[in-house]
Amino acid sequence: MAITAADVNKLRQETGAGMMDCKKALTEADGNFDEAKAILRKQGQKIADKRAGNTTSEGVVLAHVNSEGNNGKIIALACETEPVSKVPDFQNLAMAIISTAVSTNAESKEALLATSQADGRSLQDHITDLMGKIGEKVDVISYENVSAEKVVSYIHSNGKLGVLVAMNNTNETDVNEVGRDVAMQVAAMKPVALDKDGVDATIVEREIEIGKEQARQEGKPEAMLEKIALGKLNKFYKDNTLLNQEFVKDNSLTIAQLLEKTSKGLTISAFKRVAIG
Repeated sequence: MAITAADVNKLRQETGAGMMDCKKALTEADGNFDEAKAILRKQGQKIADKRAGNTTSEGVVLAHVNSEGNNGKIIALACETEPVSKVPDFQNLAMAIISTAVSTNAESKEALLATSQADGRSLQDHITDLMGKIGEKVDVISYENVSAEKVVSYIHSNGKLGVLVAMNNTNETDVNEVGRDVAMQVAAMKPVALDKDGVDATIVEREIEIGKEQARQEGKPEAMLEKIALGKLNKFYKDNTLLNQEFVKDNSLTIAQLLEKTSKGLTISAFKRVAIG
């Protein structure tokens, strides 16, 4: 059957695919819209499969904290090149993802991507379709959902780095400013855990071995290596766990001391740092 411009435009409006791709799909499907949509979806999946191993070092990070201030969500939608990260279709998809996270309170990335949109397709289907349209990999590389007495968010100026900080025991104190300061600290200093108890055992083992080897290279006696390595491990905790880090704005205070100074008993229960690239 003859494929009209109106048919092509209708399919384009419904799928967001390019005009030529829509015309080709309709022609292949002999004018059947459902079949044409399936063809376009397969095209996106082929690109997704082909580019699965490609690096996604560009994109956008978005965060949302609810009006009560006790729940925050953050997503990172990544792509391969900066120009793609700026196009409206990519930006609109990122907004749809964070909006869906807010409306559904999805507990995991998998649950979020499986959520149906108004057109009946899942978020993952929309991502796959966008890959078919732009010809490069697009992926939700991070999704975090945290709740606490007070949650504060921070998005870095480049739009590719974001942080959520969850705080408890606020004692009705306004902790927005200190929360933002701590979030900026997390963004800049990249702590690996909240405190030493949260550091992964494999990291601890690695740091002990590094400490031993450094001491060995310095000619220290073999019997002293363990003690020296544990001393270096304590320095690692000080530099790399949030509560023990020196506050960037005032290095006379650790983050733990900053919290206590702000409000007695104020604690951080969790932080999430999400970055692209």
